[in-house]
Order: sequence, then structure tokens, then C-alpha cells
Amino acid sequence: MVSQSESPSVHDLPAFMSEINVRLPDGKVLSVPARTTVLAVAEQIGPGLAKAALAGRLDGVLVDLRTPLERDVSIEIVTARDPDGSEVIRHSAEHIMADAVKRLFPDVQIDVGRTDHAEKFQYDFLVDRPFTPEDIERIEKQMGDILAEKLVFEREVVSREEARRLFSGMGEELKVARIDDIPEGSEITLFRHGAFVDLCRGPHVRRTDQIGAVKLTEVSGSYWRGDESSHKLQRIYGTAFASKKELKAHLQRLEEAKKRDHRRVGADLELFFLDAVAPGSPFYLPKGMILFNGLTDFIRSLYPKYGFQEVMSPQLCRADLFKQSGHYYEFHDDMFWFEGADEGEELGVKAMNCPGHCKIFSSKKRSYRELPLRFAEFSRLHRNERSGTLTGLTRVRAMSQDDGHVFCEPDQVGGEIDAFFEMMTEAYRALGLEGVQLSVATRPAEFLGEPADWDRAEKMLVDAVERAGFACGIKEGEGAFYAPKVEADFKDVLGRVWTLGTIQVDMAAPGRFDLAYVGRDGSLHQPAMLHRAVLGSIERFLAIYIEHTGGDFPFWLTPVQAVLLPIAERHVPAAELIRKQLFERGVRVELDDRSETLGFKIRDAETHKIPLMLVVGDQEEQNGTVTPRLRRGGGRELGAMSPGVLVEKLERANVERRTDPLS
Repeated sequence: MVSQSESPSVHDLPAFMSEINVRLPDGKVLSVPARTTVLAVAEQIGPGLAKAALAGRLDGVLVDLRTPLERDVSIEIVTARDPDGSEVIRHSAEHIMADAVKRLFPDVQIDVGRTDHAEKFQYDFLVDRPFTPEDIERIEKQMGDILAEKLVFEREVVSREEARRLFSGMGEELKVARIDDIPEGSEITLFRHGAFVDLCRGPHVRRTDQIGAVKLTEVSGSYWRGDESSHKLQRIYGTAFASKKELKAHLQRLEEAKKRDHRRVGADLELFFLDAVAPGSPFYLPKGMILFNGLTDFIRSLYPKYGFQEVMSPQLCRADLFKQSGHYYEFHDDMFWFEGADEGEELGVKAMNCPGHCKIFSSKKRSYRELPLRFAEFSRLHRNERSGTLTGLTRVRAMSQDDGHVFCEPDQVGGEIDAFFEMMTEAYRALGLEGVQLSVATRPAEFLGEPADWDRAEKMLVDAVERAGFACGIKEGEGAFYAPKVEADFKDVLGRVWTLGTIQVDMAAPGRFDLAYVGRDGSLHQPAMLHRAVLGSIERFLAIYIEHTGGDFPFWLTPVQAVLLPIAERHVPAAELIRKQLFERGVRVELDDRSETLGFKIRDAETHKIPLMLVVGDQEEQNGTVTPRLRRGGGRELGAMSPGVLVEKLERANVERRTDPLS
């Protein structure tokens, strides 16, 4: 067993070790002995940096401070100011939580933690009974005591057998089983602090007191390896930051997120509801359908400008189609399958549109004169997501995708990508989505097609992103198995990053479906194929958009755009006449004729996020006018105006897709 705790300085290493070159962010190159640790390099750069160091990046890859350097490499030292530093802090706090649980509940078995520490950490535990709120309070207090102990994290490299003996001796049978998940030939590392030890790749902070503040946030049930027939586990979630100030700000964001939760807002605004009778399949209410149709109609309105034709492919297809596309083998467990009426017939419920669009393309002989050929479809898709992963509208089984596929000549691909960025920008601007960042997701470990073709497609996407005026990020290895893609990432008002639109160059489908067109030379050629989505899944987009806006939608999209508020019952007939005028001109308007005070009606309209309140009283009835009151801007009144002028303004606001109806 090799122990690598607080690393030796460069000067303590044997003189005979070979030198390697380490390039710093400022371009300076240091020569250090091979197997010098990241921490030792930080010490050589400066004691202040070493004290603040939490982790390192080697050629852009996040590593532990105790990682030895084996070759020439570029290095960055990660501190709490770096976003990766926050993830290292949360990952380390994860171990502190498991230590606290083990100290309080010695018989507990510890399963695994979380791979993504961008916002939180978690651990699964096998316990005799569920954790209570009182247990969570005790665990959190114990974590604080451990942080105060200023324990050092130590990294150890062990053999597979050493790891098995260690965890078997501790009675950690779940952990022993997890050792088999580590691929043969992979380095097996442990991390210790004090008496606690766990399997982990790291990275972790140097000492427990570098974790400034922790908070346990929730408890839920889970299953061993996600198998509902196996052990029922308890999962504890938490978060951690470098300081109490950062934690406080984060908890305030969480409170705001609860207020904006799309499930809560969806219920309050009567948009949709979810029921266990149809897991992952929302019930849309009338106002929700206005919002849903408003989005799909908006995207459809862009089709003529960008040359898309709407099609519809079947909901049920024989398995042969999905075998040909490759989805049968890659996503079989994520689709719904059943036997058909014919002997041996296996049918799949459509989970994606691309195989159907390939069949439509191949349904007749195609010529280069038809290209680019652009198909779009909004039909329902179904995916067999596990019930435990379903979350509101963000993870569903039934959805509609803003889906489109472009078939074109290879030299037309660049122009099609440019047009997509133009369409995407136009749509996001109308929806009030700003600050979108674009990244190219590159070839994953397992892929279809040839590496050289992937390299060309990836370069083409990067060039197109930069040509469109965006800085291009790279998401290494995150492409689909059949295509590299551009992802449009959007940061909402709570600081969360979501991927909305995508465009992909398909490296597999044209060949798998033998797609061809007659070229200018009279010969058959294989078309290029692009997948594009501006909004992505409509359900997921709605969840993101509801939470981003808090239900305060642009005027042109909001389900109820205006409400008539008669001050007294005698004003109802005059208000009804105005309501009819607005309704006949396409304004979504309601009449609140309840026997309530005007103040009550105004507050109720504001609660339901209605952007425009139209007051009708004695003066308005006498003068044949209405007094508009805008919810935005603190409920400011604009002064009386004639119904005719109002109708024209609101009609124009809808046509021009304005956020403010009377700007």
C-alpha cells in the first residue's frame, strides 16, 4: 500500500529521478523531478497559492493535489475562487457526511456518493430504519465537529485484493461489491481522513477545515444499483461552500427556486398537473394548452422562413426500423415494446423521430434539386424512464419535441448550420432568453462511424459556431453515439445552466438507411443529415421557462392576457362589451364579475400573473373608455383610452410578440 498524504516538497525527492517539464498558465515552464505531486508544484510557485490550493488541473483534467506527475504537462492550481474548487469542497464534504453517519450509526453500510458535485453531494446508506429529521440534525452537527478537527485527507493506491480485504473486514459488503465495478487495470484509490476511509477517485481538499460551511438539505429513498427488487437505501443530500456567506446566498437561491418550482407554479396558474395514474405524463389544463400551443405555433411560424415542412411519422413501428437505426441496441431499455397481433411481431412505441424521417426521405427517388430537404415534427414521443427518475416536466415519459431533420448535400451543411443559429437566435430573443453559450460535444468512447469523419464534422461545427459570432466551448466526449453536436446552454435567473437547442451532424443514419440522391453528375450520392431542435422537449422547456420567468410570461404567450375589472355590478355590461371586442380580435381576455372589491380583484389578477388589468367604473362607462393597469412596473395606470385604441395596441402586441402589451 502506498500512502500519499501531505506531499513532500520537491527538495525531498530523490535526486536521481528524471526531470519533467510543467507549464504554468502564464506560459512559464518549471522543471521538476518525475512523480512530483501537484501540491509540491504549488509550493514551488508560492506558499500562498499552496495554502489556498484545493486541487489541480492537468491538461484541463481535474485531479487531486496528491496526484504524482508522470510526464510533461500543463498545470493549473484550483482554489476556492475556481468553480471546480466548489465541486472539490462538496465532494470532500460528502466524505465528511459519511464519516458523521458512521460515527453516529456504527452498523450502517455505506454505498456510493455522487459523481456530479456542481450543486450538491449525496451518499446512500443501508440502515435498519429511515433517517428522521432529528437524525439529520445530529449528523449535521457531527459534521461541524469533524470540520473543526482539521483532519488531513490522505490518498492511497491499493490493489484490488487489498481493497476487498479492507472493506470486508469493516463489514462493508456493499462496498466490496462495488469494487467489482472498477475496470481491470484501473488504479484503485482510497481517501482517508482520521479513521474514515472510502473508495474514491477524488479529488479532495487537503484538510477538513478548508470546507467552510455545510448544510444537509433532504433525505429520500433509493435502491441498491437502482434495482427496485434489491436493498432499500436511504439517501442524504447536502451542499457545502468555502464560507458561511456563500452557503447563505445559496440557501436563499434555493428558497427562490422553491417559489419558482414549475410544479408549484403550474398548479397555481392552472397549467398542468401530474398524477400517479399516468407516471411521467402530464395532464395539460386549458391554460396550459394555450402555453403549449403558443410555443409550438411560434416555432411553426418560423418554418416558412427557414424552409421546414411539417410531417408526421407513425407512433408504432416494427422493431426492424429501430434495429436499422441502431436505437434498438443502444436504447432498448429506454423504449416501450410489445407484441403485435402477428406471430413474432415486435412493435416499438416511437421514442424519437429521426428513423421515421429517414423513411420519409427514402420513400421516393430524390434529386439534388430537392436539397436541402427539411422535415419537422411535433408528434408525441414516449420513453421508458424509471419511475424513480421522473421529476415534474423535466424528466417525463411522454413528450413532444421541437424536432427537425435536414437532408442536404455535404457542401450545404455549413449554410444549414448558419441558418439554424439564425432561427435559434430569433426564437430566443422573442422568448426573452439572453446570454446563450454554445459548445460542441465531441466523439464519445463508443460511437458509430469513422474517427476521421467525426473529426471533420466536429471542426465544421466549431467553425460554424465561431462564424455565428459565439465563443465555442468544447464538451469532450459528450456527443451522441451517432453524432457530434452543438449545445446551446442557457443560464436562468437562479444561475442554473440548462441545455436548450441542439444541432447534430449524423454520422450513421444516412449509411444505415442507404439514403441516396441523384447528384449533378447523374450518380447516386449519400446525403448529409442534421438533427436540430430549437427548444428541445416542449415539456422540459416549459419546466425551465416557468421557473426562469416565475410564470410571468411575455404578453404574447401568457394564457390570460387581460382581465376586465368592473368596479361595481352595474359596470358589468359595459365591461362585457369591451371583453367581446378584445376576444374577437384574438386577445385572450376574461371578465371578473365577482362581487368583490376592486382591490381584491387586482390582487387576485396579480397573483395569477395576468399582465393587463382593465378597470371599468362610472367615469369609464360614461366616457366610453377603459383604464388599463399594467402588472409590471408596480401596477402603474396608463390613463383612460378608448376600447378601439386598446384593441389595436393589443392586437399589434400579439402580432409583434411583445413582452409589454402597451409599450
